[in-house]
Amino acid sequence: QVQLVESGGGLVQAGGSLRLSCAASGSIGRANTMGWYRQGPGKQRELVATITGAGSTNYADSVKGRFTISRDNARNTVSMQMNSLKPEDSAIYYCNLKGYLITDSWVDYWGQGTQVTVSS
Repeated sequence: QVQLVESGGGLVQAGGSLRLSCAASGSIGRANTMGWYRQGPGKQRELVATITGAGSTNYADSVKGRFTISRDNARNTVSMQMNSLKPEDSAIYYCNLKGYLITDSWVDYWGQGTQVTVSS
């Protein structure tokens, strides 16, 4: 039973920056990956960035060099600094936590999403 709450979305001009944060609460297992996904209008939800408990990161090619994901394991939070924002970054950003099970599977938890709008 995990709850995720995002914050930090907003409106920014192209080239600007935003920082998204997500706080997880509940029964969080030690083995988990946290990350951010986004979904623009009429588009599929896509992975933006993930980070493991050990700090290993993975980024979508479209955001490499511009976005930086980080986490605080003690506080069960994940943040993402987004720099050099582009209009195509506009989307609802969802916080995700993958709780890995003993079996070859995991369970996904999702936040409600926070809107990021980048104006040109």
